[in-house]
Amino acid sequence: MSEQITARMVGDLREMTGAGLMDCKKALVESSGDIDKAIEILRKKGVASAAKKAGRDASEGLIDTYIHLGGKVGVLCEINCESDFVAKTDDFKQFVRDIAMHVAAASPVCVSREEIDQDLLEKEREVARGQAEGKPPQAIEKIVEGKVNKYLSENCLLEQAYVKNPDQTIQEVLTAMIAKMGENMVIKRFARFQIGA
Repeated sequence: MSEQITARMVGDLREMTGAGLMDCKKALVESSGDIDKAIEILRKKGVASAAKKAGRDASEGLIDTYIHLGGKVGVLCEINCESDFVAKTDDFKQFVRDIAMHVAAASPVCVSREEIDQDLLEKEREVARGQAEGKPPQAIEKIVEGKVNKYLSENCLLEQAYVKNPDQTIQEVLTAMIAKMGENMVIKRFARFQIGA
């Protein structure tokens, strides 16, 4: 190791990111010992790594529940991975539980934009058009699209800010998990139940 990159730095970076030792060392060398830049390098590599794995079949996995204190909100969540081996790891089980807890707290309506009910989306467009009334016609469409995009980012699970770390979206958390576990993973579906809703 170069003089400025210590084993301690590599160990600390590995603990923070979950990346492999050699990847951590390379990122620290590439960033000249700057931890923040090394984390960014590892995140980019994780995204690239996850993209390569995206086409692989994820037919194993886990279904888990989360019941919020008091039993007023409950979630059933299915997340798939490639192998039974990964599905049985504590990291994967914790990930599924964390996503179920997030769904309980953030109440998304679907996993991704592709799954959103088009009637619901059209109602949001109508509300946005009503709010933009009186503005120039070319501005109205931009306002409507902006409000619809905001609605989607707040209501599609993969785009929501993660309740345990609002600096990350659920998609970023999923991508990091794919990079860490070395397998494709898919948040397949969820059902959220709330007393009186």
